[in-house]
Amino acid sequence: MKMRYFETKKGRIELIPMIDVMFFLLVFFMILTLRMIPDQGLSLALPQSSTAKVLPRPQIVVSLNADGLVSVQGQRVSLRTLQALLKAGPGKRRPDVTIAAAKAVPFQDFVAIMDAARKAGVASVGIATHHS
Repeated sequence: MKMRYFETKKGRIELIPMIDVMFFLLVFFMILTLRMIPDQGLSLALPQSSTAKVLPRPQIVVSLNADGLVSVQGQRVSLRTLQALLKAGPGKRRPDVTIAAAKAVPFQDFVAIMDAARKAGVASVGIATHHS
């Protein structure tokens, strides 16, 4: 009687599923990192409010300095440029905007920013304050 010996196969590591997992992790951490990058803005002395509440993260933050200088994400802009920027907005939807104005800003300057946002068709406008 002849004895048969069974061949044993060596295990091997499949590379394609491992590459898929690595790319998934890479994309996941890239998206997570992009959400953690803060917007640039000015250091402003914001007004106090006892009824302030946390709003969802806006797509655009407009900073209004006490000298009347308007900036968006660290770049100074004019009111006309601001309106065009808000009208273009990120994506097809009109952007959500938060206005951060210093305490000493004249109310007329604040209203001018609100008018520019309204003319641009902004979806919603928030006002940045310090919660007291």
